[in-house]
Amino acid sequence: QVQVVGSGGGLVQPGGSLRLSCAASGSILNVITTSWYRQAPGKKRELVALAHAGGTTTYADFTEGRFTIFRDGAANTMYLQMNRLKPEDTAVYYCRYVTTTEDYWGQGTQVTVSS
Repeated sequence: QVQVVGSGGGLVQPGGSLRLSCAASGSILNVITTSWYRQAPGKKRELVALAHAGGTTTYADFTEGRFTIFRDGAANTMYLQMNRLKPEDTAVYYCRYVTTTEDYWGQGTQVTVSS
């Protein structure tokens, strides 16, 4: 069973940057979408960014051009580059791979934006 592990979270000051990673323990085949979600305390989990296998990407309005999702297929890893972070970006971030037969979720990595 393939495991996916998110990492790269931490404490960052407003205006700073973080790059989140999501590594798969093995090859993930027939990927349809890769995506990142987040969940802040007391709030529902929400989509941050989604990339289709064909290359198109979709971002939540709140990303405002600050976030970029990309993938290194050869390394079975995907990333979320986050720039100009705001306190309201504080949340647990989850990665997700959806294939033709599976739906893999990472365990979540905490991002805290605070001075």
